[in-house]
Amino acid sequence: MKNLQMFCLTLEPNHLNFIKELNYTPVGLGEKKFSKDFLTDKTGENISKKNSNYGEYTFHYWLWKNYLNQLNSEWIGFGQYRKFWTIENHEGKDLNINKISPIVLKKIPSNFDDCDVILGNPFYVNQRKTSKFFKKGLSLIFKNPSLLFNKNLRNLKFHFDLMHGENNLKKAINLLDKENKLDFENYMENNFYFHPHNMFICKSKKLLKNYYEIIFPWLEKCESIFGFKDLKGYDLTRIYGFLAERFLSYWFTKNAKYKTMNITFYDINNDLK
Repeated sequence: MKNLQMFCLTLEPNHLNFIKELNYTPVGLGEKKFSKDFLTDKTGENISKKNSNYGEYTFHYWLWKNYLNQLNSEWIGFGQYRKFWTIENHEGKDLNINKISPIVLKKIPSNFDDCDVILGNPFYVNQRKTSKFFKKGLSLIFKNPSLLFNKNLRNLKFHFDLMHGENNLKKAINLLDKENKLDFENYMENNFYFHPHNMFICKSKKLLKNYYEIIFPWLEKCESIFGFKDLKGYDLTRIYGFLAERFLSYWFTKNAKYKTMNITFYDINNDLK
């Protein structure tokens, strides 16, 4: 059994050679045509038509329904063509495509053996510049001007309302089962950070299956509220992916022993134009 199978998700067919050189599994999403060397979300049982709204989760759905039992690595990971797992923090460093390969994660170190899942380092929402609030959420500020001055009021719930529509989170949470409804609501109201980008590395196929069995029925229920055709702008068009991103942080930190790891940003399109 190999140590890690990392799925690298991309929208660009010309990323194939680079992804294979990393010894990652190439996953092609979106409307472009991908070769047979890619896994895609368009075969078997799938929801590929929802990709513009679900983002990475159309592949997770495909994996759940068609491929999960075939996985035989110790760890199962998910990355992207411009976000890479790295042991060291490379923020602010001068990177290019030739410098990416030596630094990205190829094997899970032994000091992670005592955890079930690896999440990205926390993203703190209460440290955003107040100018962002004026651009996105004047109505929220008018209702509670203290938000401008008190960082302790800027919890995950406030941030979601700010970015993705006031009360949309509450509407979605109301569709969860009783246990997750209460706990997820508390998580969003009492935390100031989440683990971003819908990226994680999971040790157990069973744990991954359990997650999928909760997240997908919930997102499908949310479609009855938000639909698809009236979602305008990136922050609403991708609302299902953003809901999943917050729920992922909550669910894995509640149900598994976890550690965190760096996620390094570098868009390989800068070099593969």
